[in-house]
Amino acid sequence: MSVLELHGVHKSFGDNHVLKGVDLEVDQHEVVVVIGASGSGKSTLMRTINLIEQVDDGQILLSGDDITDPRVNADRARARIGVVFQHFNLFPHMRVIDNVTLAARRVHGMPADAAVAKGTELLGKFGLGDKVSDYPDRLSGGQQQRVAIVRAILTDPELLLLDEITSALDPMLVGEVLDLVRELGDAGSTILMATHEMSFARSVADRVVFMHQGRILESGTPDQIFGAPREQATQEFLARVMHR
Repeated sequence: MSVLELHGVHKSFGDNHVLKGVDLEVDQHEVVVVIGASGSGKSTLMRTINLIEQVDDGQILLSGDDITDPRVNADRARARIGVVFQHFNLFPHMRVIDNVTLAARRVHGMPADAAVAKGTELLGKFGLGDKVSDYPDRLSGGQQQRVAIVRAILTDPELLLLDEITSALDPMLVGEVLDLVRELGDAGSTILMATHEMSFARSVADRVVFMHQGRILESGTPDQIFGAPREQATQEFLARVMHR
């Protein structure tokens, strides 16, 4: 069953044609990792799926529902998707537990006691049980990003979008965030993730998608993409990033 389907998605900003007819499917419980050079369209792809940016042409289906239909309530569609960006976007004046539960209570209508109980359980599960009452400035970058991920999964979203979630982190903190994503994938979450972490993509993804100049140029298993890429642009990209 496809949780996400993109059919011929185009997006331009003025004369800059960023997405050029993107077709993509993500099945239930699948972890799909998008790789590609900066400027290839990865982040714009994520922003169109979450309806932050409107597509110029094409369709985006979420569990079969066309969420690009103008008649669709965009806020309700977004509420079905969990999103984590490279910047944590935590409210500095709110405790960790309040950051984690705010959207669940305000947007999803989850009772406060249920939200706090679930949020506390998840924070404990992912090594943040002693940070429940702390404020974000008391946390490391890796801890803040893990809080942002807990916030995104609290309401059991149909799809989890992770957009370069380690790029703003100190290299020493990257591993703890990626370990959490690995756990989520192993637990059956449906994940679409854009990343520059090639070794992680190779070890965790069910499928790897290579974006180049606004198009999906190649898609396959990690072994195929990293071991025997078909396209010259894929070969050149991997040669650059794997030998840094």
